[in-house]
Amino acid sequence: MKFFLALFWVLYFACGAVQAEDKPTEIHDRIAPVPQTSKRIALTLDACSGKFDDDLIEYLIRNQIPATLFATKKWLLVNPKGVAIIKVHLDLFDVEDHGENHIPAVIGAGKRVYGIPGEPDIIHLRREVTEGASAITELIGVPPHWYRGATAEYDAQAVTEIEKLGYGIAGFSVNADAGATLKRLAIEERLKHVKDGDVIIAHMNKPASDSAEGLSVGLTHLLKQGFHFVRLDQVSLKVVP
Repeated sequence: MKFFLALFWVLYFACGAVQAEDKPTEIHDRIAPVPQTSKRIALTLDACSGKFDDDLIEYLIRNQIPATLFATKKWLLVNPKGVAIIKVHLDLFDVEDHGENHIPAVIGAGKRVYGIPGEPDIIHLRREVTEGASAITELIGVPPHWYRGATAEYDAQAVTEIEKLGYGIAGFSVNADAGATLKRLAIEERLKHVKDGDVIIAHMNKPASDSAEGLSVGLTHLLKQGFHFVRLDQVSLKVVP
């Protein structure tokens, strides 16, 4: 009896460890430090689906603020005006892979992140990554090297597969607009706490939100504080807890 009880607990804890290891998690990144550099931060903007936030992009162009844009194939196809504007300003904007259809990078039947279904298997994950990359190469003209999955959460199997495909996974350290759900003052408050090396995530696909207004005030403040904006294709990232 003692043997079976011990076996039960071994299997129980083993299953718990597997589940914990397989639980989707956010990847948090900061810019890898380089000696004798100015205060560097990276602005990254997700274009999941939806529309083109022209107020936000026009603000960045007007103030010459570089940004890394993570676009899905879905977004690129329905926003030709936005694509055209971005292509004219590739000196400012680096366009990277956000997937084909904005499906979370978690693998297995029934897996969800924030209620959004993930991928049934590795083959579907590969398609999500590679079709998104192909769309950027075709429509923007520059192949991507970074990937950010929908919801920015990943399980261990997905991380391994994305890296095998040759893409770095772009995390973040400051969530500026919580999926374009925050109001202007909340966005401004979050940006007040940005530090040297931070990677900011926000959104450029919801023009009806407060993202453009909140970011424009917050980013202007950061410029006045002497921060230097960089794109992800210009730096290396390091994972942080």
